[in-house]
Amino acid sequence: MHARVTALLGITAMLAFAGVAFAVAAATPPGGEPAPFVSAPPGFHVTLVSKHVPGARFMAFAPNGDLLVAQTAAGSIVVIHPGTSPDAVPEKFDTGLSLPHGMTFFNNRLYVATWSGVQRYQYPDAHATVVFDNMPKGGVHNHRALAIALEGTIYVSSGSTCNVCEEGDERFATILRYGPGDTHGAIYARGLRNASGLAFDPSGRLWAVVNQRDNIGPTQAVTDNLPPDELDLIAQGADYGWPRCYPDPGAHRRLANPEYPHADCSATRPASFDIPPHSAPLGLVFYEAHAFPKTYQGDAFIAFHGSWNRSTPAGDKVVAVSFAGGKPIALHDFVTGWISPDNSYRNRPVGLAVGPDGALYISDDLQGYIYRVAYAP
Repeated sequence: MHARVTALLGITAMLAFAGVAFAVAAATPPGGEPAPFVSAPPGFHVTLVSKHVPGARFMAFAPNGDLLVAQTAAGSIVVIHPGTSPDAVPEKFDTGLSLPHGMTFFNNRLYVATWSGVQRYQYPDAHATVVFDNMPKGGVHNHRALAIALEGTIYVSSGSTCNVCEEGDERFATILRYGPGDTHGAIYARGLRNASGLAFDPSGRLWAVVNQRDNIGPTQAVTDNLPPDELDLIAQGADYGWPRCYPDPGAHRRLANPEYPHADCSATRPASFDIPPHSAPLGLVFYEAHAFPKTYQGDAFIAFHGSWNRSTPAGDKVVAVSFAGGKPIALHDFVTGWISPDNSYRNRPVGLAVGPDGALYISDDLQGYIYRVAYAP
């Protein structure tokens, strides 16, 4: 009897082991190399699209399914063709550019925001046509975001030259607007220290994620928790406060920065939604595809690049912001796991793009990876 019990226990253990093995295999989508470290909500799978895009920043999908990625520091744009192995080195599309960053397709043409302005390609032709090149250049926030409205108006970010200062050119710390055929442009909204990501929501409204100031002090404990970064609905002619004012956490107002103790912030536009301080939001995209559960329809996905100005790192993840009545109401972690147990960064997400397959694609400028997040319950 003892032998039979032992045999039955052995068979049970083998079946249990086989069941575990089956569950692991079933959790790995076919044809994808699982991404290390990361976690996503149940039913979502994160795989690697490429492991060879050093300094990967913002991205855009071409009408034919190609994925274009800006290597901003290198001055290059590369192409990842559908079905390419993650181990393959992507093809160069254009090189020798000045800080290429924001990218989008409009009327089947590729638009790229560079340090001086915006240029256009009749993709896949790599010959560039300059749309305008009069943007102010200087300072540290010179990676431009780009969004194009349905009628062809171009919106492009113009970051500040500093942390907190008075700018010599009023076009810094703004979003600039260029109508169709307009090569001069105009300030659309101001007081935006670094509107690092731009996107239109399903209703056609323009939103921005904003990196707020650093070193607010007077102690590191205060700096750790102030001020919030922002998700803002962008209104024409609005002033969002910088450099004099910062968002009061949890309150629909702005407060005077320590450098401007007597500033009147009453006429500035409050933040639409607080993002945890020093998260460094970069990529922003609204989900309008149908491959994810309906609960994600209309959500804003945001890539948090991660803090440098906190005593303990924060951010370094992708989040989803849900909306109700056209207003952002809640933030939920979506892809996490890039902060290691020793509080160092394994990877740093930057750009986001929704593919023709309805999956969410994420760029990582630390490891040079491109990820794909797909739903396959």
